[in-house]
Amino acid sequence: MKIIKNIKLDNYSTFKIGGQADFFAVIENKVELLEALAWANKNGKDILVLGSGSNVLFSDQGFSGLVLKNEIKGLEIISENEQEVIVRSHSGELWSKLVYFAIEKNLYGLENTFYIPGTVGASPVQNIGAYGVELKDVFYNLAAINLETGKEEYFNLRDCRFGYRDSVFKNELKGKYFILWVEVKLKREGELKLDYPDIQKTLNERNIVKPNLKQLTEIIREIRDKKLPNPAILPSAGSFFKNPIIKTDLFEELKNQYSDLKYFVNNGEIKIPAGWLIEKCGFKGRRFGAVGVYENQALIIVNHGGATQKDVLELVKQIKLEVRDNFKIELEEEVNIL
Repeated sequence: MKIIKNIKLDNYSTFKIGGQADFFAVIENKVELLEALAWANKNGKDILVLGSGSNVLFSDQGFSGLVLKNEIKGLEIISENEQEVIVRSHSGELWSKLVYFAIEKNLYGLENTFYIPGTVGASPVQNIGAYGVELKDVFYNLAAINLETGKEEYFNLRDCRFGYRDSVFKNELKGKYFILWVEVKLKREGELKLDYPDIQKTLNERNIVKPNLKQLTEIIREIRDKKLPNPAILPSAGSFFKNPIIKTDLFEELKNQYSDLKYFVNNGEIKIPAGWLIEKCGFKGRRFGAVGVYENQALIIVNHGGATQKDVLELVKQIKLEVRDNFKIELEEEVNIL
C-alpha cells in the first residue's frame, strides 16, 4: 500500500470538479485497508472512501485527509439451491459487472439496475435503483470495516435501514465504514418488471412481448444512453436529484393544474419525476456559465468546462427555489456533496 501526496480529485470524479487531496491511496485488499487505517490513525488524518466517483461533487477546497480509492475486486457464488443463488461481489467491482455476471448465469433480480454507474460498495449507501427495482429488493448481507476500530462488521437488510436512495450509511453511519463486499439473493426464475413507460415504449416499437434478460438489459442500456451524457465528453454526476414523493392531496392539485403531469406509483407511493419538474421550470438545455442542465434530461447538471462546486451549488439553489415556488415540492439532492 502506497500513500501518494497532493492528488487532484477532479481526475477521480465523473463531474471533473474538485480540489486536491493531501493524501491518496489505492486499496486492493483488506490488508492494505488496515494498513491505511493505521497510518491515518497514527498521523491524525480523516478518511474519505471513494469508489468510481460517479455520484459525488467534491469540494473546491479538496480534502485535507487520506482518500482511499476502492479497488477491491472479485465476484463469486456463495450458496445456491433450486430456487435461489447468493452472489457476493467485492466492493470495488463496477455495479454493471455484477449485473452482467447475474445475467450471464440467467439469474433474476438485478436486470432493471443494469448500467447504473458506480461501484458495488456505493450501492448500499444510496440503495441504488432504477425502473422500479432497488438494491433492497435483492439485498442479503454485507461486510464492512469500522474506520475507527478496524474491526469487520456485518449488516443484514434490517441493519441497513434502506429507504428511497437512502440508508443508515447516509445518515448516522455516514463516513464511518468501508464496505468490503455485498451479497445479493437472486432467483433462478422470475417475472421481469416491464411497467415503466420507457421500457414499454421500446418493447412496443420492437414488437417484443416477452423479452428475456439480455434483451431487457440491452433496452435499458439504450434508454440510459439516450438520457445520460457521456461523462468523457460532457462531465456530470448523473441524476442530481431524487424523484420527490408527494402526498395525495398535492398530487390531485397538480393533476388538475397540469394535464401533462408525469408521475408513477410504486409500492403505494406517488413519485413525480424531478426531471419533469425542472423542465417545466424552463431549465432544460440552459447554460449558466460553466454549468448547465443537460438538453436530453433535465435531471442532470453538466460541467461545460472549468466548473466549480460553487457554480453547481448556485444552480442547484436556483432550481430548487423555482420548483418549490411553482409546485410546492422540495427537491432533494441524490449526489453526495463533499
